[in-house]
Amino acid sequence: MTQLNFFLKLLKESFRDLVPIIVVILFFQLAIIQAVPDGWLSTAIGLAIVGVGLAIFLQGLEIGIFPVGEGLARDFAKHGTMLWVLFFAFLIGFGTTIAEPALAVIADKAASISSGRIDATILRLVVAGSVGFAIFLGVYRIYKGHPIHYYIIAGYMLVVGVTFFAPQEIIGLAYDLGGVTTSTVTVPLVAALGIGLATTIKGRNPVIDGFGLIAFASLTPMIFVQIYGIAVYNFVEAKDVAEVAVQATVSTTADITFSSLLTGIINVIKDVAPILLIILFFQYAVLKKRIDNLKTVLLGFVLVILGLDAFILGLEMGLFTLGETMAYQLTKSDSVMMIYAFAFAIGFSTTMAEPALMAIAKKAKEISDGKINDFALRIFVAFGVAVGIALGAFRIVDGGHIHYYIIFGYIVVIILTSIAPKYIIPIAYDSGGVTTSTVTVPLVAALGIGLATNIEGRSPLIDGFGLIAFASLFPMITVMLYGIIIEKLGVKSDTEIETANILKDALIDAENMDLATVNIDGSDRRHSLPMDFSAVVIIVPKDKKIDAIQAASKAGASGVTVLRADGIGLGEMDNFYRTSFEANDALLLFLLPQSLVNPVIKSIIHSLHITTSGKGIAFAFPLTHMKGISLSRHDIFVNRKDHKNPENNVEKLIKEEEEKVLEKLQEHSKIVNEESK
Repeated sequence: MTQLNFFLKLLKESFRDLVPIIVVILFFQLAIIQAVPDGWLSTAIGLAIVGVGLAIFLQGLEIGIFPVGEGLARDFAKHGTMLWVLFFAFLIGFGTTIAEPALAVIADKAASISSGRIDATILRLVVAGSVGFAIFLGVYRIYKGHPIHYYIIAGYMLVVGVTFFAPQEIIGLAYDLGGVTTSTVTVPLVAALGIGLATTIKGRNPVIDGFGLIAFASLTPMIFVQIYGIAVYNFVEAKDVAEVAVQATVSTTADITFSSLLTGIINVIKDVAPILLIILFFQYAVLKKRIDNLKTVLLGFVLVILGLDAFILGLEMGLFTLGETMAYQLTKSDSVMMIYAFAFAIGFSTTMAEPALMAIAKKAKEISDGKINDFALRIFVAFGVAVGIALGAFRIVDGGHIHYYIIFGYIVVIILTSIAPKYIIPIAYDSGGVTTSTVTVPLVAALGIGLATNIEGRSPLIDGFGLIAFASLFPMITVMLYGIIIEKLGVKSDTEIETANILKDALIDAENMDLATVNIDGSDRRHSLPMDFSAVVIIVPKDKKIDAIQAASKAGASGVTVLRADGIGLGEMDNFYRTSFEANDALLLFLLPQSLVNPVIKSIIHSLHITTSGKGIAFAFPLTHMKGISLSRHDIFVNRKDHKNPENNVEKLIKEEEEKVLEKLQEHSKIVNEESK
């Protein structure tokens, strides 16, 4: 019953994702073009199949691929050696990309209009290999801690350099394939791997280092596919393609037959098999762990296969034919402005409904401690996509060369990279990759091919591809602009806001014996707050005094009172009056908020081996009527009693809340330190 409810939820979300497309198309079809398209019933059925197929596909991912894949990513991030993690990264990039539904559709479309020069299977292998290399390189960067923009800028320079040697028939396709590689299957697994590594590896920041793998996966296919195009168009003999029909075609309504359904399922099984083999190999052969709920996982893979087949079939029946029909009708209208308006509207609406973008936006908000607003981020990304697709449509109508637009866009990206806040740069690069996913790609690709087919003097292969590249490029620009804007406006994270406001309503009431009166950050500002304190007393040999203080400092103690201590052992009590009173021990007195007592004592007894071979005494006792102690805003925020759950005294819940706050403060301090560098 739970799985059925989950499926119904996914089905609702899938059709919700299609609603913006349908609304935009109906508006332009009925209000602007004022005509009902031919074959509208087949198109409607195709859209319905897309919605159902996507829901089945997503449920299969959720119960099959994602739990196992993310578990592998976490295990490798925590326990794997770098070589195994790099190998795993390559295979995950390759396996998930080869199974991307959007890539399969675009590769088939490219093969059908290339007069036989481009082989769909080889093209998909080239793209999958390039993504595997990209994830490999991105994981290596996280391990080494290198700034991401060095890699990205070098990659853009390679893209531009190869473009000047690539045949014009392959350039637009290569740029588009950079956008379709990061979609429903790839994004969650790749994001989990990157953030998991950056969280686990000491000295890495989840915001600055965790994001960026998707950007790598969007960049490398542009280079590899152009190299593939150079080989195909320069070194393949004419006789190898002489028997292939020269006339390029566009899609027609797909016919559903038992044979076509069976062929589709077999093809999908071939595509999904690499992911299953990779997961089984690393799970059993490398990590040597059993897969929990194996039957559920296998059911998930079956659902992925069925959903993927239905999704691709629905695309051919629905979105491709619809996009090309709309493009044909718009080119016959009197105003090219209608083409640009439709491109802008379809880009904005589909991006706002993009599931992959929603996931990344929520993760960005969570990791940035609320400084990045997820809805605002989606607005800026959707606006960038809309502008990109509209500009791409203008390029097709105008007949300009795509690489001039792309090169200029990359120059703008590089300039903004040098002035944008560091925490927004990896998110901006990743946003360019997640905007072109399962819903957006088919319609946008069909629009471009349709425009190039119906505008005189344009080639579907040379001019028809490229809209997806524009849709991937411009969000990088708008998201970095968003980062610059929030910095100029002084937008603060949740922790910064909380820390700034925490003392607003604190009572300056030193006479209230139920409150502790503290100095803020060592200044003359004093406030009375509900806080619990304890005294920790450590008696150790004098030569261990510094070691004990350092251990306490590492655990969070910010001050200590050092006293001389005379020690008399039990064996010397009979000679009490003859004992020398020369101090041979040190007494360390720490006045600490309650939450620091256990960490400080544990740190000291472990460092000095007090409970095993070392010498010393440690004990603590609660304090009341604390007045005059100096604390930082951080310590006040963590230990103020009214920031705990007043209705629930379960200590576990309190500790969990404190740990979350500490993690957020540490992440924020890392970001500040990185920016100051």
